[in-house]
Amino acid sequence: VQLVESGGGMVQAGASLRLTCAASGGIFSTYTMAWFRQGLGKEREFVASMIRDKYYADSVKGRFIISRETGKNTIYLQMNSLRPEDTAVYYCAAARPLSNGMSTYFATNYDAWGRGTQVTVSS
Repeated sequence: VQLVESGGGMVQAGASLRLTCAASGGIFSTYTMAWFRQGLGKEREFVASMIRDKYYADSVKGRFIISRETGKNTIYLQMNSLRPEDTAVYYCAAARPLSNGMSTYFATNYDAWGRGTQVTVSS
């Protein structure tokens, strides 16, 4: 499966952005999908994922929403109340079905990655 992210940009603190990840080349409905991010000089970290349920990192819970539109082979990350610490490159990831929520937190469990989209939040 191939993944392409879009929707990043530069915004001020408190603003919202919606990231989009378009998937092709696989059976989208069967994949576990997720968003990760990597700040400058930092390790890649889990942001959100979905199997049947949705899972979020504590740092984004209540502000970010992951969703999918199966008919369009697309997932989204709605990001609200953005903070400077949300500044990072955001990556979309896909995995063959993962069995539980905890397993979705680990980047090593994912089979395909997009190239990322930059999100910059100024104070």
